[in-house]
Amino acid sequence: MINELNQRSREIFRLIVDAYVASGEPVGSRTISRRLGMALSPATIRNVMADLEEQGLLYAPHTSAGRIPTDAGLRMFVDGLLEIGSLTEDERASIEAKCAASGRAFADVLGEASTMLSGLSHCAGLVVAPKTDRPLKHIEFVALGPGRALVVLVNEDGLVENRVIEVPMGVPTSTLQTVSNFLSAKLAGRTLDEARQEVLQEIEQQKTQLDELSRKVVSAGLATWAGSGGSNAGQLIVRGQSRLLEDVTALSDLERVRALFEALETKETMLRMLDATGRGDGVQIFIGAENVLFNHSGCSMIISPFQNSREQVIGAIGVIGPTRINYARIIPLVDYTAKVVSRLIG
Repeated sequence: MINELNQRSREIFRLIVDAYVASGEPVGSRTISRRLGMALSPATIRNVMADLEEQGLLYAPHTSAGRIPTDAGLRMFVDGLLEIGSLTEDERASIEAKCAASGRAFADVLGEASTMLSGLSHCAGLVVAPKTDRPLKHIEFVALGPGRALVVLVNEDGLVENRVIEVPMGVPTSTLQTVSNFLSAKLAGRTLDEARQEVLQEIEQQKTQLDELSRKVVSAGLATWAGSGGSNAGQLIVRGQSRLLEDVTALSDLERVRALFEALETKETMLRMLDATGRGDGVQIFIGAENVLFNHSGCSMIISPFQNSREQVIGAIGVIGPTRINYARIIPLVDYTAKVVSRLIG
């Protein structure tokens, strides 16, 4: 459709979208006339706006003379007219610092990245987070109190994941140390999924040098990991949901946001997001009614997949907000953050 517009229509349409993104209000011909570099009367601009409306790119939300872009208009703008900004060196350094992973749980890193995107974009930040399946470097059991212990897993990239497990009452510190040493030796350079069955078979066949209490602790730890869904399970992390309420001005808007909140709480949404991002390279943009992930209009999502060292898509990170989000600003933010996360995983 962009090729059907002449240069004057393109420029007027671009200015309308820019003004709408900035204010959220319908844009009138006088506003465009003041911003336009060429000498055109408001009447001429109104004629162009009428043509754009007839083509399905603009509409009037009420009886005022102002117009706002339709979902189709925003899609055309993003695909054909948008001038994507670039990040400054300071912004890149800030993103890298926020995502720094050494010694931190991977879920915490992704949560921090989601919070950062929410703050920079003034939208809700979201991450489809995988369970990492990188080979382990170290595993340690730490006593927390009667009947409970903390399992600390450190993979070869230095990422940390913690898990609280139940253990037999009265387990001494020496037993937890024995278990830590045993599993670190068995798991070093392998994933938990790869080594778990072998370890359990050794315990069952009593081929290990562990005493009965130590075997129970090992079994408890491995069983807890298996019960959590294993290395292929994931989670949807959403930060800054309250920002979606900032532009709510009507009951219909509130219902739309409430339906979005409900969608974000379902496992199906997470799987849809992974499926959608996995079908394309780089940043994916879903606008309004075309957003099949949530089955309703009124919001846009900018999201990008991140990959493991085998270049397999294992998660996604991005933002969701009203259709008038600042696409030029947010697209490079999401793109660079996804690349940083991929680098950390790989």
